[in-house]
Amino acid sequence: MIEILQIDTPSLGDRSYLATDGTVALVVDPQRDIDRVVGLAAERGVRITHVLETHLHNDYLTGGLALARETGAAYHVSAADQVAFDRVPVSDGDVLEFAPSARVQVLATPGHTFTHLAYVLAGVSGDPVAVFTGGSLLFGATGRTDLLGAAHAAELARAQHASAARLAAALPDQVAVLPTHGFGSFCAATPAASANSSTIGEEKARNPALTLGVDRFVAELLAGLDAYPAYYARMGPGNATGPGAPDLSLPHQAGPAELRRRVAAGEWLVDLRSRRVFAAGHLAGSLGFELGNTLAPQLGWLLPAGTPVTLLGETAGQVATAQRELARIGVDRPAAIATGQPEDWAAGEPLASFPVRDFAALASARRERRVTVLDVRRNLEWAAGHVDGAVHLPLHELAGRLGEVPVGELWVHCQAGYRAAVAASLLQAAHRQVIAIDDDFGHASEAGLPVVMEPVVREPVAGEPVVREPVVQEQVVQASVAQGPVVQGPVVQGPVVPPPVASKPARLAAAQSSGGRRRTSAVPW
Repeated sequence: MIEILQIDTPSLGDRSYLATDGTVALVVDPQRDIDRVVGLAAERGVRITHVLETHLHNDYLTGGLALARETGAAYHVSAADQVAFDRVPVSDGDVLEFAPSARVQVLATPGHTFTHLAYVLAGVSGDPVAVFTGGSLLFGATGRTDLLGAAHAAELARAQHASAARLAAALPDQVAVLPTHGFGSFCAATPAASANSSTIGEEKARNPALTLGVDRFVAELLAGLDAYPAYYARMGPGNATGPGAPDLSLPHQAGPAELRRRVAAGEWLVDLRSRRVFAAGHLAGSLGFELGNTLAPQLGWLLPAGTPVTLLGETAGQVATAQRELARIGVDRPAAIATGQPEDWAAGEPLASFPVRDFAALASARRERRVTVLDVRRNLEWAAGHVDGAVHLPLHELAGRLGEVPVGELWVHCQAGYRAAVAASLLQAAHRQVIAIDDDFGHASEAGLPVVMEPVVREPVAGEPVVREPVVQEQVVQASVAQGPVVQGPVVQGPVVPPPVASKPARLAAAQSSGGRRRTSAVPW
């Protein structure tokens, strides 16, 4: 029997995996806070001997190198990736003898990146049991193809379609599909299915990469791509360099005088308390990023690279959780922390605040006076439906475009409230009159606000004409993460690997350019 354990990182929408025969273990795509993985192996009483990367990740800094160094495991990274550290290079068709009763076969699955790999876990007889698909085949979706630049997006989308077809042809229907992305990650090209688990057979029935022809698949994938966090640009190069383990010890406590100096110097003071509590009273100049599953991607997206961060929280535990989340995306050491209440941090100076309302209140206000509605959602959300007359300025562009925001009373909203609260704190810090709407956008039309749609223009694909078409609304930022055990199925006899997908050597240069939960599945050989 082999055990496959999921190590979930809901804040980034990712999963890592530990597979063990009860004596040794392999780990796939570990996050940077490797203490979770080391602790899990110790809990099971197993020794980690292999660490595998499906690709050089763009949404987080890997813990693979640090984990391999700490445990003495072999670190397997694509031979086509140019990296600055020693690794065991692997390529399509390689077989790794993981344990006496288990082995792993390497499959080239370009699409999410040019050098992407999948790993087929098989028994000693060669029968496949599960496939670790990274950012290739997800649950009802695939990984996005524009992270190496828009110029490569269409080519990689075609490669993604071919890779999905390869997996479907190579593996029996019962084989468990174990992706890294697709649980809320921006690395997914479209929102993944809200499934707890999946198999090759299930993906054949529902995944667009396996149900659509290549031209339509490419067209729909490209039309569904929207903005992704700015910090992604730093993750690939960081992973090629080889990140070390983070220092998660708490920084020093800052007093009121130091906090004032940091605000005056233009540093970011990030208040982790709930958004409504923040709105009711906070240190002037601080920014509200409620601690939760959206903290790391949203703060990482907005924070200018290299800007010192001080974390403000009610407790040291709250701050420690945020510090761990941020270390995963390369925000390593807060400059300082402060715990307690804003009255403690302000030392007698007046606190700042702003009102919080809902869409019904906005409808009432618009009937009474002239107000500006500021929509800070992303482009596809806006196109799928927005309040008529609203100003659209996505949150990730707000700090750099404050001069475009109309003067006067601002009512700011997003899809569910989180981004609106962040935007309100940014606007208030810029001395604007702001009201945050903490409400689901679905209530806007119910409140009598006119909601309109507009088409999105997608570029022609494979000789097709330009098409204007409404787009399906993108997944809400605060979407929940799928839960559940890894799917298991009976072993099916048959060959594992068909002829490999053609490589793209001319494009390789482009490819270089404790918060989780876990599940357990016992899979019989």
